[in-house]
Amino acid sequence: MGFYANKLFPWILDNQLDREKFRDERRQILKGISGEILEIGFGTGLNLPHYPDEVNEVAALDIISCKNKKIDSRIRASGIEVDFHLASGERMPFTNDRFDFVVSTWTLCSIPDLNSALIEIHRVLKPKGHFIFLEHGLAERKAIQNLQRFFTPLQKILACGCHLDRDIDGEIEKAGFKFIQLNTFKMGGALSTLAGSMYRGVAMPISK
Repeated sequence: MGFYANKLFPWILDNQLDREKFRDERRQILKGISGEILEIGFGTGLNLPHYPDEVNEVAALDIISCKNKKIDSRIRASGIEVDFHLASGERMPFTNDRFDFVVSTWTLCSIPDLNSALIEIHRVLKPKGHFIFLEHGLAERKAIQNLQRFFTPLQKILACGCHLDRDIDGEIEKAGFKFIQLNTFKMGGALSTLAGSMYRGVAMPISK
């Protein structure tokens, strides 16, 4: 990966996803979680300020290490010990049934083999564990879906593998999860037409 993927794009993403509307969503989805926690797509640590006070350690997984002074400061300010793993979501370096919660925020769009990653999440979750997700994906309207599919090849280049047209709830179900909670909503912004269809939910593994 080059300078754009390793340095410039993470900086752009950090600035875009650290706005108040995104912070509000992070706070809402992370309420009440505890125990052994894995966060996939850790990025620049934007979730850290929004974990409950009871959380003092998080296992973090990402294919890119974005460590810098700003992120180190964010980790220190959170008071959370971050056990970072440089690895892909498709092949996680964790034992079966380890985690109480797996957290993914605006990450599933960019994993190359999403089904393999979701199966890995299923594998590392405890039988009564919870998959917490907050993602953008396929719109409800057919006309917008067609636009998403048309622009996804360009989006993948500009946004380091991001897909605009992923059927988030369908993919999660296909990987062996049942939904405890699922909400879809629109989030405004410059790309709201193509990337404003949001999925917020909690799922549990079945067939464990």
